Order: sequence, then C-alpha cells, then structure tokens
Amino acid sequence: MSRSVEPVNLADYEELARQRVEPGAWGYLAGGADDEATLRDNVAAYQRLRLVPRVLVDVSSVDPATTVLGQRVAFPVLLAPTAFQTLVHPEGERASARAAAAAGTIAVVSTMSGYRLEDVAAASPGPKWFQLYCYRERDVTRRFVERAEAAGYSAICLTVDLPRVGNRERDIRNRFFLPPTVRPRNFEELVGVDVESRGNEVFFQYIQRLIDPSLTWEAVQWLRSITRLPVLLKGILAAADARRAVEHGVAGIVVSNHGGRQLDGVPATIDALPEIAAAVGGRAELLVDGGVRRGTDVLKALALGARAVLIGRPYVHGLAADGEPGVRRVLEILQTEFELALALAGCPSARDVPSDLVWR
Repeated sequence: MSRSVEPVNLADYEELARQRVEPGAWGYLAGGADDEATLRDNVAAYQRLRLVPRVLVDVSSVDPATTVLGQRVAFPVLLAPTAFQTLVHPEGERASARAAAAAGTIAVVSTMSGYRLEDVAAASPGPKWFQLYCYRERDVTRRFVERAEAAGYSAICLTVDLPRVGNRERDIRNRFFLPPTVRPRNFEELVGVDVESRGNEVFFQYIQRLIDPSLTWEAVQWLRSITRLPVLLKGILAAADARRAVEHGVAGIVVSNHGGRQLDGVPATIDALPEIAAAVGGRAELLVDGGVRRGTDVLKALALGARAVLIGRPYVHGLAADGEPGVRRVLEILQTEFELALALAGCPSARDVPSDLVWR
C-alpha cells in the first residue's frame, strides 16, 4: 500500500474495506439486526463517555501491557471471533492469527472460520482461544473441544447469546450467500451433505438444526467437565447472568451483544459493563467487545472494569484492505493511541487504571 494513502485511524481502514469488499459480503460484515440501533449505539456509547485526566503524574514511561487469564499481552486488545474472514481475503483467519502473534496478543478463532481450526493454529505461534457453540448433539461439541485442545488452543470461549440467529435484514435484502470459495471448513467432517456441490444454504440449515435453543446453565457445567481448558462465556449483558456464570466456575466473561447482530435494542456493551463488573467483584476476568474504535475507548473500558477489550470489525477491515499487514497496522494504531491516552490521562500502567477516570 502506498505510504501516501496509508490510513491513519480505524475509520480510514473501514472506508478502504468498504471500497474493496463485494457489496453482499460488505453487508454481512457491516450489518446488524433489525434497525441496527444496537449496532450504532455500541460506537456512540463510547463517544458519550468523558475522561477526567489526572495531572502532574510521571508518565515519562507508560506500560500498556497486561495479562489475560495469566497470558501476557502487549496491550489490552484481543481479536474477537469473526466468521468467514476468507470473504474479504484469501488468507483469512490465518493472516489475522499471524498478525495477533506479531502484535503480542491473543486471537479468538471462530467456529465458523474459513480455515480448519488446526490450520489456523499451525499458521501462527501466538496464543489462541477457540470460540464454540454448544450444539444439540453434544458429541459434536465434544469433538470441537477435543480438536481445540489437541491443536494447542489455550481457552474455550462459549457463545451463549445465539439460541436462534438474529434478523439480519441487510443479508435478506442482498440475498447473501457464501461464494463457492468460502466454506465452513471446521464442519467438513460433520456435515452429512456435499456442501461444495449443493451450496451453503444446505450448510446454514444444518447449523440451525445443530444450534440448541434449549440450552441452559447445565451446559456450562457439562462443558467445564469435559475440558481442562479455562472456559469463558461470551454474550452476557445482565448482572444476574454474570453472577450465575461466576457461580458455575467460569474463568472469564465477555460482555457482548454479538456486535449488534442478535437482539436489537439491547444496551451498548460499555454501558452494561459497570453493573456486571460490580456483580462479578473480581471473581472472574471481564472482557468487553463491540464499538471499540479508538485507544481512548480501550482506556474507558479498563476504567469501567474490563481487563481487556476485543475488536471484531476493525481488524477485518484491515484484513480486507491489506491482508496480514492491514491487521497488524490496525493493531499498531490502537496500541499507539492507547499508549498516548494512558500518558495524557495520567496513568503510567494499563494494569492500574482508576475507575474515576471516566466521568459518567
């Protein structure tokens, strides 16, 4: 990419990606559920929050590093699980995982990846978590967990906010289907139909049958019983659910509304975070996704109780714009912005951000 047109922030990468991605695929990447109110509010909620910096603090050196589930990360930004990244670049999840490793952070790999989870693991030496759904057929779930363990993933991130797929009207209007080059490779040994010849509509019908709408907290207990890996729950917005998650022994909670793609009209994740942090009381690590577009957003999330944030669309924008270097550059921009925000706010360390830094 020519240096004269190199993006300087995440919004620049979003615009580049919009120009380069086919309209149907762009609608799938950018869209949310129903009126997309929650999708928009995830970003707007960060903009509503104000920072109250402290002055006359020695910030000649600031440390952006932290730990997440005991794993050191260079700064508190992880890659969220996003499906079918091969829609925007042929290297897809492999490129994103390599970029995460280069940046010193964790990639959370989606079950719905365009490469087999083993192939993503082999492509990158960095730490990775595996995002999982719990299916009606528990043996399918068990096999995914066993594969993730064998491939070297260090945690299981169970998505709990998808008993049914949300109403994504952009996809309906665009009549969006996966192109022939993009396939659910993790399911190749499970789908009892020829996906290559019959198309992805068959696959999506299969997945809808697999997803278990009767899922209860018993599934969390069962999942913890079949794996030695720490389990996180992704998709919690209610403090009561966060308390139950802790009672069921989870290692972490990802405060998430699925990027605004499930139930429209729910709170922005950063707005839900403080009450959940109070309910958890440090008994599990808290992460938050949705709406992070600036280093100051990362700082606000830490002040309100998160150990780290996850980004989804922004790094896929980088992938679409420039492959692995684009993802690396998105992460570099966020880290640079975050380090500057720490210094300007009077916070020498990412591990010690005071709660009164945010004026609400």
